[in-house]
Amino acid sequence: MTDLQRVIATDAALALIAKLTRQHGPLMFHQSGGCCDGSAPMCYPANEFRIGASDVKLGEIGGASFYMGAAQFEYWKHTQLIIDVVPGRGGMFSLEGPEGLRFLTRSRLFTDDELSTLA
Repeated sequence: MTDLQRVIATDAALALIAKLTRQHGPLMFHQSGGCCDGSAPMCYPANEFRIGASDVKLGEIGGASFYMGAAQFEYWKHTQLIIDVVPGRGGMFSLEGPEGLRFLTRSRLFTDDELSTLA
């Protein structure tokens, strides 16, 4: 499988990412570890969130890089993250808040064949 990705986005999420990109310029995501805003994909203007040496880049969605901390990645590495959008208020620091929508992480387990492809 050459098109296998660790993180993908629904059409609704891609539309919101495009809108936020038009408003704020280039974006990036970091999957929150559950501290202040729960475990949620947080959207920031690119270069306004400092990526650390222990952050893992999972891929890109809608042209925006998507990261999570290495410790959290250990729990999620067997899953494909599917970033979606639902009505409601998201994290207080995430850009989609004023839109009345929030990004949400759904997931599915990779098959054994998929995991061997990713290794």
